[in-house]
Amino acid sequence: MTAIPPTVLPTSAYLHVPFCRHRCGYCNFAVVAGRDDLVPAYLRALATELAQLTTPRPIETLYLGGGTPTRLPTPRLDELLTLARRWFPPQAGVAPEFTVEANPGDLTVETVRLLARHGVTRLSLGVQSLNPAKLRQLERDHTPADVRQVVDAAHDAGIAPAIDLIFAAPGETLEAWRADLDEALTLRPSHVSTYGLTYEKGTSFWSRRLRGDLSELGDDLQRGMYELAIDRLAEAGLEHYEVSNFARPGRRSRHNESYWTGREWYAAGPGAARYVGGVRETNHRSTTTWIRRLENGEPPVAEREELSPEERARERLVFGLRRLEGVRYDAFAAQTHHEVAELAGEAIARFVSLGLLVDDGQVVRLTRNGLMVSDAIWPDLL
Repeated sequence: MTAIPPTVLPTSAYLHVPFCRHRCGYCNFAVVAGRDDLVPAYLRALATELAQLTTPRPIETLYLGGGTPTRLPTPRLDELLTLARRWFPPQAGVAPEFTVEANPGDLTVETVRLLARHGVTRLSLGVQSLNPAKLRQLERDHTPADVRQVVDAAHDAGIAPAIDLIFAAPGETLEAWRADLDEALTLRPSHVSTYGLTYEKGTSFWSRRLRGDLSELGDDLQRGMYELAIDRLAEAGLEHYEVSNFARPGRRSRHNESYWTGREWYAAGPGAARYVGGVRETNHRSTTTWIRRLENGEPPVAEREELSPEERARERLVFGLRRLEGVRYDAFAAQTHHEVAELAGEAIARFVSLGLLVDDGQVVRLTRNGLMVSDAIWPDLL
């Protein structure tokens, strides 16, 4: 992490914890499986990287992702949480949001209580499904019973459970997905994120699809599953506030909202990407390389990019359009010193004519049809 002067004050921070028991077949994140022996060296390296801040940075949102932060043994998890709060204490006068990602198979009631003692307010659970057969197909190592135990423990500890769900698994039907959604809603989650299964190059699912062992569902069925999620979750009282995210009132992910609204953030850990002072830096994805560089007094950064004001404005436009409330022209101009029409007026007009965006002269936002194909819109706006 490049030394950051205290005059630059992002209000969010992300720490990447790369450890997993097993790498799932669809996962292309910066994780290491079966290398718990690296945990002590990881914690020492993380402490070294964070020390480059020189002084603690009060923040509004803190997010520990991975990987599986709760994969760490209890004493090491306690050390990680203490380190995180030492460098990123809550900002005075603001109710902090402190999120930790977890795999239901790695959590115990005691671990949840430890998280609560350290001030964790959100538990982001990689549930993915409550169908045992689908869990096995996705190579998840937990059971529906594990999920229920952990969610109950979170509710009891006063921690808001947020769950991730995957749809469009090979062979999945619309009715099977409906049943999965209904089962998930019995958990009373504060937040739900839904993602269609993707086959990323370099993953085992990618290779299996190339061999014909796995088949991707058709576009129409995938669209039907996404629309079903939108409607069913709305019926259950969850607000659809971002392309993939749904929340109960007052339970949006404030940390992710900081990304979508163009705010800057600190980040540390292998593969972590930070955005401070208009500069984006990404650490080495390899945990061992990241550790070795910090042990040798070398910077862990693999990529560094200084964005121009126009590039920053274009990214702000795209991330803002991911939010269902869209982008307000006046607020955008005040924040970026660029006009939306100047950056993307022609592209927006074209997407409006196609029924993918709606523009009332004050706000531009995605339509229902636009939500279905949003990834195809972004390249024309960047």
